[in-house]
Amino acid sequence: MKKNITIGQETFAYLEWNDQASDVILLIHGNMSSGLHYAPVAPMFKAHARVLAPDLRGFGDSTYHTPIDHLDDFADDLVAFMDALNIDKAHLVGWSTGGGIALSLAARYPNRVNRVALIESASVKGYPIFKKDASYQPILTELYQSKEAMALDPVQVLPAQHAMEKGDVEFMRQVWTAAIYNVKVPAEEELSLNLSETLKQRNLIDVDWALMTFNLSHESNGVVEGSGLIDQLKAPILNIWSRQDYVIPEIMFKQNEALLPNAKHLIYEDGSHSPITDFPERLAKDILDFLLV
Repeated sequence: MKKNITIGQETFAYLEWNDQASDVILLIHGNMSSGLHYAPVAPMFKAHARVLAPDLRGFGDSTYHTPIDHLDDFADDLVAFMDALNIDKAHLVGWSTGGGIALSLAARYPNRVNRVALIESASVKGYPIFKKDASYQPILTELYQSKEAMALDPVQVLPAQHAMEKGDVEFMRQVWTAAIYNVKVPAEEELSLNLSETLKQRNLIDVDWALMTFNLSHESNGVVEGSGLIDQLKAPILNIWSRQDYVIPEIMFKQNEALLPNAKHLIYEDGSHSPITDFPERLAKDILDFLLV
């Protein structure tokens, strides 16, 4: 059952396991999800650490009174969340968009982070959304340059936004089983619960634009110049990617591989964008072996 904590204007829902442990693992979910999506692996962490899986602002059962502008806003929320729970330092596990948030937090608050595990993470240069041609195919040389234009994207943004507004479970089922659960579809009860969590999201366009404007590197990502904060990443990093990931292409994994040369890079040959559900035992072991050295 989710707990709730109010911090400033927002109330954050979160799941917690083993609140007496000294080591803390903070699970950061991705776009179109919530803390509940970590359910297959979180119990495997709890024997070793205090485990927290919050719903980010505007996701799941957390509020969204103040819109976010950048992934940094989520990182700031998580630091405030740690403060409210009297947590000095934590290991971070970031899935997809959550990986970008984990990198932002680790770069901007290095003294609050022990180690970072990235699962199918967005690049340190963000996540591009390309303009589409008349056949709805991406134009790989043209990125949207404004949130307003991106919000009308007919493939990646507008259909999902409409589905969330209408509570269209069947549309989301098709998206998740085709693009995310393309290796292993969860049992119906788990799938239905995850889809209901997805449809609670109220900030899709804001998050998509925050991903496009996230850039810790020293160079432009085609939308914004890099902040250079990549130099502030001091925590050891594990970067996990799966070859059958239809959401994070190999080029983005290669960007992280090149720009995070001191990280440990791990490839699953048989995983999708959700190794959390493909093989939770293997994923949990690989992460624990890295975090709890």
